[in-house]
Amino acid sequence: MKKIGLHEIRKEFFDFFREKEHLVAPSFSLVPQNDKSLLLIGAGMAPLKKYFTGEQTPPNKRMATCQKCIRTGDIDNVGKTDRHATFFEMLGNFSFGDYFKKEATAWAWEFLTERMEIDKEDLWVTIYLEDDEAFEIWNKEVGVPSERIVRLGKEDNFWELEVGPSGPCSEIYVDRGEKYGCGSPNCKPGCECDRFIEVWNLVFTQFDKDENGVYHPLPNPNIDTGMGLERITCVMEGTKTIFDTEAVKEIRRKVEEIAKVTYGNDPKKDISIRVITDHSRAMTFLVSDGVLPSNEGRGYVLRRLIRRAARHGKLLGIEEAFLSQVVDVVINSWQIEYSELKTREDQIKKIIKAEEDKFQETIHQGISILEEYINEMKLSNETILSGEKAFKLYDTYGFPLDLTKEILEEKSLKVDEEEFNINMEEQRNRARKARDEGDSGWSTGSDQDIFKGLDTIFRGYEKTNIVAEIIGLFSNNQKVKELNAEEEGIIILNESPFYGESGGQVGDTGIIESPDFRAIVLDTKHSKGDHLIHIVRIVDGVAKAGDRVIADVDDNRRNSIRRNHSATHLLHRALKDILGEHVNQAGSVVMPNRLRFDFTHFEAVTPEELKKIEEIVNSKILEALEVVTIETSLKNAQEMGVVGLFEDKYKDEVRVLKMGEYSRELCGGTHVLNTGNIGLFKILSESSIASGVRRIEAITGEGIYEYMNHMEENIEQLSNILKTNKSNLLEKAKTLAEEIKEKEREIESLKSKMASSIADEILSSKVIIEGVSLITYKVDNLDMNSLRNLGDEIRNRLGSGVVVLASVKEDKLSFVGMVTKDIVEKGIHAGNIIKEVAMRTGGGGGGRPDMAQAGGKDITKADEALSVVPDLIKKQIK
Repeated sequence: MKKIGLHEIRKEFFDFFREKEHLVAPSFSLVPQNDKSLLLIGAGMAPLKKYFTGEQTPPNKRMATCQKCIRTGDIDNVGKTDRHATFFEMLGNFSFGDYFKKEATAWAWEFLTERMEIDKEDLWVTIYLEDDEAFEIWNKEVGVPSERIVRLGKEDNFWELEVGPSGPCSEIYVDRGEKYGCGSPNCKPGCECDRFIEVWNLVFTQFDKDENGVYHPLPNPNIDTGMGLERITCVMEGTKTIFDTEAVKEIRRKVEEIAKVTYGNDPKKDISIRVITDHSRAMTFLVSDGVLPSNEGRGYVLRRLIRRAARHGKLLGIEEAFLSQVVDVVINSWQIEYSELKTREDQIKKIIKAEEDKFQETIHQGISILEEYINEMKLSNETILSGEKAFKLYDTYGFPLDLTKEILEEKSLKVDEEEFNINMEEQRNRARKARDEGDSGWSTGSDQDIFKGLDTIFRGYEKTNIVAEIIGLFSNNQKVKELNAEEEGIIILNESPFYGESGGQVGDTGIIESPDFRAIVLDTKHSKGDHLIHIVRIVDGVAKAGDRVIADVDDNRRNSIRRNHSATHLLHRALKDILGEHVNQAGSVVMPNRLRFDFTHFEAVTPEELKKIEEIVNSKILEALEVVTIETSLKNAQEMGVVGLFEDKYKDEVRVLKMGEYSRELCGGTHVLNTGNIGLFKILSESSIASGVRRIEAITGEGIYEYMNHMEENIEQLSNILKTNKSNLLEKAKTLAEEIKEKEREIESLKSKMASSIADEILSSKVIIEGVSLITYKVDNLDMNSLRNLGDEIRNRLGSGVVVLASVKEDKLSFVGMVTKDIVEKGIHAGNIIKEVAMRTGGGGGGRPDMAQAGGKDITKADEALSVVPDLIKKQIK
């Protein structure tokens, strides 16, 4: 048997199947493309599904791949065993109606015995119990003795879906020797012991199963094989687990180095080392393929992996952020096959570090609160944490349920997941209700019925003024024959130039009129049944069904919307150029006076990056790029490399918006004809709106002119207030700022002197509790900083004891607690004392054993809160 490593095996596999006239394709992304049935790619054949079903034509009838895979079902077991993993690579060779069983079995045997030089005596095969054809091929043609061919049932050796392609399997096993076995003389593949390890699964897709369970032979049967790269590496390197193979061990060693521990010495630490080793590969490849941490879908898988690895780092004693160091090893090793890892190295490491840092901020607080819950459970002999408390940890502190479960399991406790899910659903319902309440009252559940049959042809791409006919009138969700002066209601036209709110673009306003009436269009929307509705107020006359009308869009407003909408497309492309291709639109609102663009990104955009983004957008405006729309199929659009957002909402026929060669996106909105029409572009703000989602607000065209006028007025007024001319405004502001800082320093100095002057009075209030000196005192009109300074002085002069001070300033109640080192050693904890004290006033806070601070709410209860300190000391003292 060759002594050959993971990367060399992958290369040997590719070389072998190239010789067999296979197209060796690079691994597909972990993110499924145009397949909503999968969250992530978890098998070698998954990206090739449409080739097997005939929906798409493969580039070659013979293909071979090494596919990146993520399986999430066993995340909780990763680390606890030495065989579970979330990330792995699957070697596979495939035939789409070309070769079949004879070639597949012969080549698999040839690769293992000749290329890998595995002893034929160590190889066994299993077949489906009814597959006599496979038996004959293995036995008569390949030459495997009948005693090493094991027939197994459907559960083990038959692949099928409920309906569709299916067929028997044949698996190849390596006998690792009696030392791994169960001792039974009948031990063979199918036994539950570790002696026989399955390395290659050959699936013979030869049937099409119908809804009645009948298997019809396929005219062109297919071959789908899968061999786990890590598993065959274990065999070739003679290791017990994947964590002992050289490539993976390199990652493991980095974890040991950072944690200053040695693998194999402590079973608990080994679990943490395995978790970090495995998860580091998974997170690296997920981020490389464009996944960002979030609270949903594949983003949640990534967040869970990063946070689980970070927590296990804490269990190993690693205090600082460290995952990017481990990721370095993954990138440097796996770039041999996946060059994109090196290309995207900075982005990968930044995203993972940002998420790890974010978790560092919450983990200590979350674990502290969870530990309090656990202590309460122990005192009351409970074994199940309430779902409400678990949800509070998740909702308030960002502490994942999976992490709560894992920590509880380590202490043989559980969480009430059903109650947690109820709380989660209630939160979602509240969010839905909030959205529904903002729907103008016209998006009722019955609107599909009341507008049924009233379809409108939209003419607004070409015209903003047309002649049309009223085909429907509605008031208070009821169909009516007419709308009278001063009434509000809905008009539906047979044709309309008015754009209905969708895709983030607000609806048009304008006028609908005839010789008999005049109506102001207040808004234009799409009902839930996708009917175009004009929300109007009749200002004069009576509108009747059947009236011929002029429908006239407010051109100035529409043009402002066009400019802002077209600018969002340039902004989206510029964000990708500067921040990376991981950026995707997460929502937008396009109004006449400004635009709002939400996008996925893992950290705040720096001022320098914002400046570059703004410069790019303005440069594309000045280039006066032609803006054209192309109506085509969704498939063609995807082949054109068009950026498609929210693809599940698109129909088969789509509109592609092109801005020169710079931007191509799917969009149904209204746009300028030339980027020069946008005028100028100015970013007003950039902020966070959710974890991993940022927001930019910006203006264009007339909005910038108004903005400049407003800024000019402000500068003029500021110059008058500061009594200086505009050119000297900056220097004047700097001078005033320095003067203010100096005055603030003087004020703070005076406050400290005033506080020190009452130090003797405060020290005289000392009492002795259980042998501990205690001072509690309320001081007037000190902010938290001054109160802290006073507390330091009192503690230093006290020498040994506990100091708890309170102060009310401008209706704000503050508490500070100080404990000297010798008293901390007796069990007194400043953080726990201050927390209890603040709670008496409806506030909260905490801190270290030697110093803590908190805010209160009810200022009338300050004295009452301080009065509980003696009892708290009595409870805490050892």
